[in-house]
Amino acid sequence: MKIFSEVIGNIHGNADLAKKIEGADVEYLELDQWTAQKSRFIVTGDKGTQCAVALKRNHQLIEGDVLEYDPATGKAIVARIELSPVFVIDLAAVEKEDKLKIIETCIELGHAIGNQHWPAVIKGTKVYVPLTVDKKVMESVMYTHSIPGVTYQFQPGTEVIPYLAPHEIRNLFGGTAQESHAHVHADPMHHTPHMHTHPDGTTHCH
Repeated sequence: MKIFSEVIGNIHGNADLAKKIEGADVEYLELDQWTAQKSRFIVTGDKGTQCAVALKRNHQLIEGDVLEYDPATGKAIVARIELSPVFVIDLAAVEKEDKLKIIETCIELGHAIGNQHWPAVIKGTKVYVPLTVDKKVMESVMYTHSIPGVTYQFQPGTEVIPYLAPHEIRNLFGGTAQESHAHVHADPMHHTPHMHTHPDGTTHCH
């Protein structure tokens, strides 16, 4: 069994490392997001190597983390995370408006997202929100607020990560898997649900 207590780097944030890994004999540790958010666990790679991951407290693996690279043998071990979809909110159309309209739209969007306690990563005119509740709930929130010029859609996580730095990937995908299994049904014409998850894992909305 191999034991890993730290990460060498990430292929999405280090071009030199990514190039080395591209030509290496790579063994992948296939993880779901719930397992990946833990700092300690045991997993078997896709080529049969049993690996014990024991990172520092509050540290976790993210997609593309390199645990081992041996230039002498050309072998590497890389974490590959099963990523959830991402809710992408686009303000590109609003960028062309006057300053006051831009400020008004951003405040309104911030209120809509903040009222739901959704984490978010902002890149350019796009706001990336992790899937923490049912898709219909997230769409319902945006439908209810109906902010002019703001569009939104769900995108596969694998399509989003090339545009993000490692710390942004961590913020977007870290620890969201368990919450994403919660389902709430809402009527978009009447109310916007508020969901709260407790430490014991139970969830309620009002």
